[in-house]
Amino acid sequence: MSNIAQAAALDPHRNLAFPVGPRIGASAGSKADKATLTAWIAVLASMVGAFMAILNIQITNASLLDIEGGIGTGVDNGAWISTSYLIGEIVVIPLTDYLSKVFSFRRYIIGNTILFALFSMACAFARDLPSMIAMRGLQGFAGGVLIPMAFTMVLTKLPKAQQPIGLAAFAMAVTFAPAIGPTIGGYLTENYGWQTIFFVNAAPSAVMVIALAFTLEPEPMRLSLLKEGDWAGIVTMAIGLSALQTVLEEGNKDDWFDSPSILRLAIVAAVFLSAFVAIELNVRKPLLNLRLLKSRNFGIGVLVNILMGFALFGTVYVLPQYLGQVHRYNAEQIGNVLAWTGLPQLLLIPLVPLLMKRFDARYIGALGLGLFAASSFMNIMLSPDIAGDQLLIPNVVRAAGQALMLAPISAITTAGISPSDAGTASGLSNMLRNLGGAVGTATLATVLTKREQFHSNIIGQSVTLYGDEVRQRISDLTNYFLSHGIADPATAKHQAIVAIGKIVKRQALIMGFSDTFAVIGVILAIAAFALLLTRKLKPGAGAGGH
Repeated sequence: MSNIAQAAALDPHRNLAFPVGPRIGASAGSKADKATLTAWIAVLASMVGAFMAILNIQITNASLLDIEGGIGTGVDNGAWISTSYLIGEIVVIPLTDYLSKVFSFRRYIIGNTILFALFSMACAFARDLPSMIAMRGLQGFAGGVLIPMAFTMVLTKLPKAQQPIGLAAFAMAVTFAPAIGPTIGGYLTENYGWQTIFFVNAAPSAVMVIALAFTLEPEPMRLSLLKEGDWAGIVTMAIGLSALQTVLEEGNKDDWFDSPSILRLAIVAAVFLSAFVAIELNVRKPLLNLRLLKSRNFGIGVLVNILMGFALFGTVYVLPQYLGQVHRYNAEQIGNVLAWTGLPQLLLIPLVPLLMKRFDARYIGALGLGLFAASSFMNIMLSPDIAGDQLLIPNVVRAAGQALMLAPISAITTAGISPSDAGTASGLSNMLRNLGGAVGTATLATVLTKREQFHSNIIGQSVTLYGDEVRQRISDLTNYFLSHGIADPATAKHQAIVAIGKIVKRQALIMGFSDTFAVIGVILAIAAFALLLTRKLKPGAGAGGH
């Protein structure tokens, strides 16, 4: 019996807090191993939404300087343009399963798709930082809904034999969108202005709304569930996650716990998230069934998802920073380099379901994580001569790894998850993967800062004014500046010393970036090893298989 048939067999009145998911006309299927065309249209439409939601995490990264200039704010405050979106998204993901039952799956996903597009376009008209933060936060709150709902559609609408295809489509959204986001954002910003990046969601959202309106069956709202809601869990989770996300995004800039505000927010996060866990383990109808983590495959799979999020979002943060800070690439140039991480995935991801039918999903996922790790280790010997062209091979290797890893990991993580728990499983795994990405970005930013300082101190011990080589270099540079328009010898010598200082700083920065790639590689190696500890799936088994 397919997952859809199993879901339909459940008594809808037996457990009102956990109905199973979206209904589609005739998609329960007369054939247990084949979904209808209607079901596939709905699944693929939902993948468009997940792709756009994840794309918008990264689409502003390569264009932040332009956006900051457009709304008249500084670099420090401009970070909130991304932070507000992430807070909205990470808070709503675990709420999605519950709210989709209250308002009906069809009404909730279509409504949030419309709101996502509207709030996105509203960002283009923001003229100051507060309005931009508000619109980005609301955009993230609407867009975050689309990620777990797409994953839930795969688990509840496709039969087990076809779920690897659905998971491969979801993998394309999760791994391709972050890679191609800076490319799209950079190109549009450089050629048409930063406002245009907020209009890219309009057409895909319209297509998605039309497709879902015709393929999902209407269902009544169940507002009575609002009385049964785990409101203590919802409030503690929302406050805790918001505080934690702010700590992760702002901590490195404010020197972490040396900042009173960061320290207070960290305490708030720890207290409220601890309270949330305690509530979820004791309340009769929890918002999230945390006991699912006791399942071997789900627990290890979620851990692997966290580590994968660390690396996935971490690399999309580190690489543009390296190209921008060291080589002074503009937004479009950064996007062109990152495109080689995204485009090969379009060719490789469709092949993954075929591999999953023939080989152990654990080995496919571990191979993908291993290739991703290898691409990171290929970047640990960075130098001033390594820029866009030299990063081509590591980026293609990384693309191959990312293409191979997510669908098998998702299949392993959801093995044995019943349709009634699909929403909770989706919310947990997607929330924690994004949280892993936030932890990764914050950790790598700190590693970069600390290691740059370390290497600067080490190099500085050798580069002193008393060294023969340094004095010769100062003399050469002084003569260079004297022959290029500086008449005063003292000024020329000062310029020479400043130039050497910049060379030292640049080299220390490059070595700091090398260290961040080493950290990413180690994290991915740990993830690959952990994945091999899960229970084996039968070849061809999809989510929910054993």
